[in-house]
Amino acid sequence: MRSTYEHDESEYRYQQHIDALQQGCFKDPFSFLGAHKVSANCYEIRCYLPGANALQIVIADTRYAAVQIADSALFVAQIDSAELPQYQLNVNYSETSCIQYDEYSFLSTLDHQAMYLFNEGSLEQAYLHFGAHFVTQQGVDGVRFCVWAPNARSVSVIGDFNCWQRSRHFMRFHPASGVWELFIPQLGVDQCYKFAITSYTGEVLEKADPFAFKMQQAPGTASILQHKAAAIELDNVALANREARNRVDAPVSIYEVHLGSWQRQGEANHYLDWRGLAENLISYCKALGFTHLQLMPISEFPFDGSWGYQPVGLFAVTSRFGCYDDFRYFVSECHKANLGIILDWVPGHFPGDVHGLHRFDGTHLFEHADSRQGFHPDWNTYIYNYDRPEVRSFLIANAMYWLHEFAIDGLRVDAVASMLYLDYSRKEGQWVANQYGGRENLGAIECLKQVNKRCYGKNQGIMMVAEESTAWPGVTRSVDQDGLGFGYKWNMGWMNDSLHYMQRDPLYRQHHHHEMTFSMVYAYSENYILPLSHDEVVHGKGALIEKMPGDDWQKFANLRAYYAFMWAHPGKKLLFMGGEFAQRKEWDHDHSLDWHLLEHRSHKGIQNTITQLNHLYTSTPALYEQDNSPAGFAWIDNSNARQSIFSFIRYAKHADDFLVVIANLTPQVYHDYLIGVPQPGCYQVILNTDQVEFFGSGVQVTNAENQQVMTLTSPCHGFEQSLSLSLPGLATVYIKKVRHES
Repeated sequence: MRSTYEHDESEYRYQQHIDALQQGCFKDPFSFLGAHKVSANCYEIRCYLPGANALQIVIADTRYAAVQIADSALFVAQIDSAELPQYQLNVNYSETSCIQYDEYSFLSTLDHQAMYLFNEGSLEQAYLHFGAHFVTQQGVDGVRFCVWAPNARSVSVIGDFNCWQRSRHFMRFHPASGVWELFIPQLGVDQCYKFAITSYTGEVLEKADPFAFKMQQAPGTASILQHKAAAIELDNVALANREARNRVDAPVSIYEVHLGSWQRQGEANHYLDWRGLAENLISYCKALGFTHLQLMPISEFPFDGSWGYQPVGLFAVTSRFGCYDDFRYFVSECHKANLGIILDWVPGHFPGDVHGLHRFDGTHLFEHADSRQGFHPDWNTYIYNYDRPEVRSFLIANAMYWLHEFAIDGLRVDAVASMLYLDYSRKEGQWVANQYGGRENLGAIECLKQVNKRCYGKNQGIMMVAEESTAWPGVTRSVDQDGLGFGYKWNMGWMNDSLHYMQRDPLYRQHHHHEMTFSMVYAYSENYILPLSHDEVVHGKGALIEKMPGDDWQKFANLRAYYAFMWAHPGKKLLFMGGEFAQRKEWDHDHSLDWHLLEHRSHKGIQNTITQLNHLYTSTPALYEQDNSPAGFAWIDNSNARQSIFSFIRYAKHADDFLVVIANLTPQVYHDYLIGVPQPGCYQVILNTDQVEFFGSGVQVTNAENQQVMTLTSPCHGFEQSLSLSLPGLATVYIKKVRHES
């Protein structure tokens, strides 16, 4: 073999290509760059190497000089050979030289079946095909890059490995799928990169990788090369535990956390990292008796003030708390502790950051072009075009990524109502009806159905939770029965009504009695979670304790009574951090919770109340087994508005296993209060939120030291038997029949 290239006028035939390469706009680089057979016994190798002074083609132990064309960065060599073996490039720069492979000597490894599914809207593990992956190709280690940008004029990979030059690593375009891909040899972990996308108008957009596993923390905007570890595998015991704790007939008590402000450390107010959170947060949740931990969004997001609800890197764990492996450690520690872990997931919208999804290839690729469909007026964000199959593949794959790769318990889907309705938060004339003239977003509905069906179908024992605030029917009905397919729905109606009631002066609560009873009219229409979430303690709403009326003692008594009413009401439980010890200040994402408040008996009493409620809840089947069945609840008296007393019974699956609940939501203490009960015998007070250990006044429900009481044969509330009790003011009590072993 020998190099035979000579200077002649034929070099001018390269000028058009050189111009395109210099402009960073080259749609079909493999048709020109790399090795091309020009005759039966001759190959021509063309390399575009900005900044290079000289190039040699290295084949085995022989080097062949390439010719630099017209003082450009294009180098050409002709090799006399009928077959061209693998070759390398010896590139000389002004101050150094290096041996490297030619990116354009590698074949495409695009999986065309996967691309078909992606274009169809059903590629569940798109993250294995798109993005940046460390692979070995033709015996060489490197990174395969792949990105969807069907309307781009050209796409190149830029990064710190090529001095961010968009004229260096042009990608191969696959017109059938709209996908660009390129294998770049010899790259290393933690190198930064982006895609330089030239639109058809000539605009150059530098975009982060939508499928990146790691991204720079703000103000950085680059994606970072990251190995994807093997998926976390749960053994049979862990799978059984996950399935058991997420069932609709299981006790589910969720502690919602914003990781950046739960607990900070030192005078510098630093975040706890994932390992610190594993040590402190998990043990804290377990000590308080919570069954699940829910994390506000942890996908990479640029703006702290968005709390994670405006993510840019949906597949990247935020770097605020450490690396990818540290998060895996945190999840594994949750599994060891049998603590469920739920992540907030945001498929409803995305921000307009220039490095993000907005106008990704110079067109409205991920969002609708019509602002009446593609722009969210409340949040100044962009709405996914759910009608586009590739967008559905992107979102389905993202949901599957968190569930499959990290074996978490589930996803809480944010702002579902904004996805379902085309006229959400829009006035007449500001929205576009669907093909049938309705206001339902048919694409979003189908996307949510597919997400839920596929996630449940491929991940045993998970839960999918909808934050949905309207009366949309069948949110937790299966997709096969024309439901949306969620496992649970937040009960926003209960939250709004009950909080409005509790904020009222007890003197006037009698006129709003229905606010505490109306939720039972629709309690079984969905599988509900009762949420007291972060949304109730921000934007001037104040902390939960400050919503309560009265003097300081009454505020704490009201809150304890309210929590106990909530824990006894049908539906799973969710409480935002700080609520468990009555954080005084409204939540501030920039500062730690006020842990010093636990030095005060009043705040410690609230924490003791939550701990006791969780203990009773998880050990009392009547409080959870029949949350979604009318057989699990019966009013004793729901009409005592004058005294603002609510009383009801919770039943387990075995009807003889029941719990009597009485809430007195006025400061008045009532002695000799008769309450009807379904069976005669001895009853035990198992909770009284007025106990001294909770910072209560210590009024005893019964006269007996052991807080037991026998039934009277005095009919009351439709029952043949009754109990005579003292009801403490602003308190909720739980009473259970004593079962004597035979």
